[in-house]
Amino acid sequence: MAEERKDLELEAEEARASREADASVQPEADAGEPEERAKPGALESALYTWAQAAVIAVVGVVLLFTFFVRLISVNGPSMQDTLYTGDQLLVLNAMFCDFKAGDVVVINDYNAELSETIVKRIIAVGGQTVDIDFASGVVYVDGEALEEPYIKEPTYTTEGTEFPLTLAEDEVFIMGDNRNHSTDSRSYRLGPVKRGYIQGRAVFLLSPGETPDTGKRDWSRVGFID
Repeated sequence: MAEERKDLELEAEEARASREADASVQPEADAGEPEERAKPGALESALYTWAQAAVIAVVGVVLLFTFFVRLISVNGPSMQDTLYTGDQLLVLNAMFCDFKAGDVVVINDYNAELSETIVKRIIAVGGQTVDIDFASGVVYVDGEALEEPYIKEPTYTTEGTEFPLTLAEDEVFIMGDNRNHSTDSRSYRLGPVKRGYIQGRAVFLLSPGETPDTGKRDWSRVGFID
C-alpha cells in the first residue's frame, strides 16, 4: 500500500510539474501574438507610404510640365547643324526667361502662312538694329559684325525683309542656324517676332534625332543647348 501511495504521489507531482511548464510557455506564445497581428499593419503602412510618394511624384511631374517646362520636337533642317529633325528638346517656360541674343527659342504658330511651331535662334532684341551684308554673308547688330560659330554657312538669302531694321522694344529678330535653308525674320511672312509669341527657351537636348549624314542617333549630342 505504501508503494502504491508513493506511485500516486509521484504521478501527481509529475502532473503538477507538467502544468507549471505549460503555464510558463503560454506567456511567450501570447507575447508573440501582437507581433503576428502587427505584420499586416506594417505592410499596410508601407503600401500607403509608397502610394503617397507615387501620387506626389505624379502631381509634381504634371505641375512641372504644366507651368515650368515642356517637350518640343524639332522638325525641318533650319537649325542644322545645331539641331536635327527628331531632336527632343526641354523648353523652359517663357515666364521664367529673360531672352537675349544667342538663345534658341520656340515660337508659337501665330502666322497663317507659318502654321506650325518653329525653333530658331535670337539674333537681336528690342531696340537693336539689324543689318545683313548678303554679299559677304555677315550679320551686323548695332553696327557690329556678329561672331556666329553656331551657323552652318554665312547668310546669303534675303527673303524679302528690308535692312537695316530697328526692332521695337517688344520684338526679337530670329534666324535659323542653317541660314540659307530657314524661313525666319528675314522673310516678309514672319518678320520680327513679338516676345508674347515665344513659348520659351530650349535649354536641353533630351533625345537626339538621326544625324542626316549618318542616319544614326548621336547620343553624345545630349546635353545643354548653346
